[in-house]
Amino acid sequence: MTMNVSQTKDAAGRSWAIVIYGLLLGSIMTVVTAPVAAILAHWRCASSAPWVASHLRFQACTFWIGLMACALAFAVWQGLGYLGAPPLTAWIFGYLFFSALLFWLVGRCAIGIHRLTANLPMDAPNSLLFGLHSSKK
Repeated sequence: MTMNVSQTKDAAGRSWAIVIYGLLLGSIMTVVTAPVAAILAHWRCASSAPWVASHLRFQACTFWIGLMACALAFAVWQGLGYLGAPPLTAWIFGYLFFSALLFWLVGRCAIGIHRLTANLPMDAPNSLLFGLHSSKK
């Protein structure tokens, strides 16, 4: 396997991608870092090396998909209250949703960091799951 000369740790935007993965992981403790990460990912995408830009698109998609999932979960949670579901039902739904969201976020960031440190692009930066194709051609 030959490595493109631009696919090195000195590639344009690589350090920004590392910082943004840290901000996304930091959003587990303080939610405000997630929108900052999305803004930085969108801002730096055009001026980065193409393989790094795939990571930045992946990071921006991580924010937007997570935001849409939270909006959908909030609507379901409100619907449970409107339908008169017992409070335990809403609590269990919230617990399961946020546990799944945490697993999804950490998994996406872990795979992204692994591929970034190996100087590899994300195969499918716009994917809903973990950015990898199931089969290589």
